[in-house]
Amino acid sequence: MASGFFALLDDIATLMDDVAVMGKVAYKKTAGILGDDLAVNAEKASGFLSDRELLMLWAITKGSALNKLIILPLAFLLSAFLPAAITIILIIGGLYLAYEGAEKIYEWIFPHPHHAETPKLEELSEEEVLSMEKGKIKSAIVTDFILSVEIVIIALGSVTNEPLLNQILVVTIIAIVATVGVYGLVALIVRMDEFGAKLIDFNEKENTFSDKIGLFLVNALPKVIKSLSVIGTIALLLVSGGIFVHNIHYIHDLFENLHLPGIVLEFLTGLVVGILVLLIIKLISKVWKKLKS
Repeated sequence: MASGFFALLDDIATLMDDVAVMGKVAYKKTAGILGDDLAVNAEKASGFLSDRELLMLWAITKGSALNKLIILPLAFLLSAFLPAAITIILIIGGLYLAYEGAEKIYEWIFPHPHHAETPKLEELSEEEVLSMEKGKIKSAIVTDFILSVEIVIIALGSVTNEPLLNQILVVTIIAIVATVGVYGLVALIVRMDEFGAKLIDFNEKENTFSDKIGLFLVNALPKVIKSLSVIGTIALLLVSGGIFVHNIHYIHDLFENLHLPGIVLEFLTGLVVGILVLLIIKLISKVWKKLKS
């Protein structure tokens, strides 16, 4: 009886060691997408009223956790019974991400006339603020879903030859890190100014070390928030380009002889595909408007 118990403990310890080793491999393969995930979601989670930032971020985090609960069992089932569907889902998600990145670039080059007259959040009514918040949360959760699919599939691909239990444990751990870790860092980013203000008020003395750090954080936040939009757009195009390059052999073979760095190739691929999707959607939109009128 005792020997059986200790044998069970030994099996569990061996399993945990295997999971830890495989987890490191999966983490290395998903590190890039996790970084992109952080940049994209940090940009998506900014722009709320200061006293509602954490509430909105919590709503996005819950949506992200629900995304993982939906994606994980489906990924395991599809990987086991219909592996071709994984690639199709990835490509569809890549098209959406490429479109979103290209649309942001289009808006920067050709901004809508009303953008310059957009009122500040403080000037909007409560209903308008709530409507804007719901829209941003929905957009953030949709983008998170696509990025989560990519993270889960990449992690799953690194352990496909392992036993099913090991696959489930490793990919689940990566999914938890992608939720708790990423949104924990996002929370730190969007609350930089509040933390800086607390450091400034830490004591009554002036020009102390805490004051300097606090002022740096307060002054740095606007620059960080502005840069997040650029970083997030680049990340969207990199992620989408990576999906196409690694999953469509024609694209991979087409650019193989160019000897471009991988990051440049993925960005250019995402940008070109995004522009094509944007043009198609705008053309369909114009035709639909004409048909309606």
